[in-house]
Amino acid sequence: MDDGTTQGEVCGPDGCAVPENASAAPMPLGREPAAVTRVDVISDAICPWCWVGKRNLDRALGILAEEGESFDIHWRPFQLNPEMPREGVERASYRAAKFGSLERSAAADARVAQAGAVAGLEFRHDRMLRTPNTVDAHRVIHLAGALGLQHEVVERMFRGYFQEGVDVGNRAELARLAGEAGMDAEEVTEFLASNALEQEVLAEDAQFRAGGLSGVPTFALAGHVLFSGAMPAEDMAEAFQKGLRILRERGVIPARA
Repeated sequence: MDDGTTQGEVCGPDGCAVPENASAAPMPLGREPAAVTRVDVISDAICPWCWVGKRNLDRALGILAEEGESFDIHWRPFQLNPEMPREGVERASYRAAKFGSLERSAAADARVAQAGAVAGLEFRHDRMLRTPNTVDAHRVIHLAGALGLQHEVVERMFRGYFQEGVDVGNRAELARLAGEAGMDAEEVTEFLASNALEQEVLAEDAQFRAGGLSGVPTFALAGHVLFSGAMPAEDMAEAFQKGLRILRERGVIPARA
């Protein structure tokens, strides 16, 4: 792990592991590319490799900015545990059942923590007491998109869950985190009291599963899936460069002036 080569891990319904093939199959994302080159990040608010992937994406975007490339980042919903009760469950027993034992769960957590340290992140699994349902978290992230605050809200949720042990399935906590990320906490509270955007979130999640997606984070450029996994920033930047070149050659996105 000291060279960061296993940071290409993804999380799926059965846990997190290094995929045999880190590239996702092409799938329609259901939205037209934005005027600025669009990057869609398909993730879950409780996916540890998605936080590592976000940190590496931020670094990759810096590398690409030095080459004159800019992107419009959009976060899309995927539930690692789509059958999770709305109130969530106690984490230790759930993870023990999912991984076969507490020891195997702890080993997976240690691997994530080590990769997080390489990316400059601190995971505090000792503070994480519940595994939440993430539909409401995805609803807030979707709502944040209209305000241009998705990236900030996603980061605050990741830090809240993985570092502070916040239950991101709790609506009051979600409103607080969203407020700290720049949204109006009272408006988020009112929003969460309704079922607004729930069907949209569930439909997108179902769409990705129907398209063959089974692990996150997954990254798409201009509606074309490039790769899955929290690969190092330099490799991520290279993958985007290759994707840009191919899509420009095909006329999918305009050539650089």
